Amino acid sequence: MAFVELFGVKSAFHGPTDVSPVGMAANLHLDLAILNFGIQEYMKHSDETLEVFHTSYTFEDGYLHPGNKPDLSVGFDEKLSAKHLYQSAPLPVGRLLDGTMHEW
Repeated sequence: MAFVELFGVKSAFHGPTDVSPVGMAANLHLDLAILNFGIQEYMKHSDETLEVFHTSYTFEDGYLHPGNKPDLSVGFDEKLSAKHLYQSAPLPVGRLLDGTMHEW
C-alpha cells in the first residue's frame, strides 16, 4: 500500500466471512495505519463463529471500530471450536464444454 500510495491508489481490503475474525481485525488495524485507506469490505460473521472467536471490534452506523484492547484483540475458545467442525465450501470452477477453465 505504501508503494501504490505514490500513484494515488486507495485500499479496498476484502472482508468476507471466509476471512476469519483474526483476518478481519488485521485488516481493520491495517486500514487505520495507512495513509491511503479507501474502503473496507465487511460481512458480519455467523453467531457460531462469534461464539468461538471473541472480538473487540464493532460495527455500528456503517463504521468499524477496533475496540480499546491491545493487539488485534481476538480471543479463541478452543474447547468450543471442537463443537463446530470445519466444512469446506469451495467456490465453483467454471469450465467450458470441452473442460477448459474460464472466468466465472
